[in-house]
Amino acid sequence: MQDIDPKRIPPHVALVMDGNGRWAQRRGLKRTEGHAAGEEALFDAVEAALELGIKWMTVYAFSTENWRRPLDEVRFLMRFNESLLLRRRDDLHERGVRVRFIGRRNGRVPKRVVQRIEETEQQTARNRRMTLTFAFNYGGRAEIADAVREIARGVAAGDIDPNRVDEKMIARHLYAPDMPDPDLVIRTSGEYRVSNYLLWESAYSEFVFTDVLWPDFRGKDLVAAVAEFQRRERRFGGVEET
Repeated sequence: MQDIDPKRIPPHVALVMDGNGRWAQRRGLKRTEGHAAGEEALFDAVEAALELGIKWMTVYAFSTENWRRPLDEVRFLMRFNESLLLRRRDDLHERGVRVRFIGRRNGRVPKRVVQRIEETEQQTARNRRMTLTFAFNYGGRAEIADAVREIARGVAAGDIDPNRVDEKMIARHLYAPDMPDPDLVIRTSGEYRVSNYLLWESAYSEFVFTDVLWPDFRGKDLVAAVAEFQRRERRFGGVEET
């Protein structure tokens, strides 16, 4: 923590929690055991984020592409996310964490999981110490497509002038229009890609990639990523004046 400038903490950090399957395979375990081991990593990162004073944290919990995985793994992930909420939401609530979800809730997501999501959101809605957002059944392209579809409905109904459709209007129709764009995106496991995650929101995010597999990720790794973020200069398309 001594390397961290408390005045330059990124308000919003997003995480791609990658490497659960490889972590398990290297230990001769089932892939699902890697997902289970990732729970400790997540809440150690949450604890560090609270200590740092990060106000928004978003984690990639289940993508729209993850439905292509083996059926037993998908079923495990649905049950795991449901049980995680039941185990952890009271603790998060006591710590002042608001829990929210972005992504599609209809279709293939089991109704009982949607019920747990809604219960958790309602329970923690008034908390403001930090907002922990789970991107669940989420895809960046799907989010943009859903936003454009809503705008198209407004145009067809005569409520929206097509000549007034701009970036701000699209942003207002995203899943969480009040969520600030992530300042820092961290991806674990040594992969260098965005994987359809927060495509619109991460246009000017700083990216930090680490070889650490997600189940081994801890608060110190989050602190190291924040330190790297603070060493960078953000120009947002401009140039430094001399």
